[in-house]
Order: sequence, then C-alpha cells, then structure tokens
Amino acid sequence: MRKAEVKRKTAETDIYVELNIDGKGSYDIKTGIGFFDHMLSLFAKHGLFDLKVIAKGDLEVDTHHTVEDVGIVLGTAFLKASGDKKSIKRFSTFYVPMDEALVRVSLDISGRPYLYYDLPLKAERVGNFETETVEEFFRAFAYNFGITLHVELLHGVNTHHIIEASFKALGKALDEALKLDERIDGIPSTKGIL
Repeated sequence: MRKAEVKRKTAETDIYVELNIDGKGSYDIKTGIGFFDHMLSLFAKHGLFDLKVIAKGDLEVDTHHTVEDVGIVLGTAFLKASGDKKSIKRFSTFYVPMDEALVRVSLDISGRPYLYYDLPLKAERVGNFETETVEEFFRAFAYNFGITLHVELLHGVNTHHIIEASFKALGKALDEALKLDERIDGIPSTKGIL
C-alpha cells in the first residue's frame, strides 16, 4: 500500500495529513473552512484516496495560510506515498462537468513542478472560503508533489460549480495517473528518473 503521514507546524498553521493512495475514497477532513472541507472530501471520494486532513490555522486573519499550507502538506504526502513511481501510468487528463461548468485537469507526475491555472471565478467567496486561494492550493500541491498540473475552465459561470468540478477532476486525474500498469517496466521515463 502506498501510504504517507505528514505533519507541518508553523506560526500560522498546524497541519496533519494521512494518505492512502490505494484506498477506497474514505475521508475525515477538518480545516475549519466548510467549503474547503467539502472540496477535499470530493477530491478524496472521486480519487479513491483514503484521506485524513486536520488543520488549524489563523482563520481570524483569513483562509489563505490554511488553504495554501494544506496544499503544501497534501502535495508532500502524495510525493512520499507515491514512492519510487515504478510502473505508474504517469499522465492523465480528466474532464468533469458540474451543471453548466466543465473543467479539464491534465497532469504529468514528472518531477518538474508547474501550474497552469485558468479558472476565472466571479465570486470572491463561497461561504467563508476565499476563492482566490484555489490557485494557491493547486500551486502548493503541484510544487510539493513535483507534478506538472493544468487546470482549465472550458465553460461555466457558477463559482461553486467551477471549483467543485476542478477538485473532482484533480482527484480523478491523479487516480488514473497513479495507477500501476504491469506493462510498464520500472520508471515511466526514458531518463530513468522522475
């Protein structure tokens, strides 16, 4: 089983993540940010990852530090749990519709962190969740996992729907890219390293 447990404590946040890549989609998410908890739950459920996230942050300031730091710790957990990456499929693209919204997530578990982000969000908040932190989460996740990640809105207007589709698409794309394929002998790269 590909599992990891990661803790990170700063003056702004205290984050704990348990991850099982080869799970069944169970989750226990407590960040103090209701909408973010919902998004991480969807991510785990649709990615079929068993995920526990316990976060305490300086929410009296705003949600930025908590959301970004969860991205850091979750990305680190995926990096740790994915191990040597032997026999993984490596690439994936997934489209997820949510009513009028359609989001595409493409990724490469490459060891080369990069984020292309194009989710124009009209609302500044969903509940107490600041929507500008979506990009910060994806960037922190991609850079700490070491993946190339593209997140794009193809169409849609409802901010909740767009964000929800993006988290579901990320979960589905990661599930596919992290699947083991017995036809792949070793690391899926001509360089021999990811």
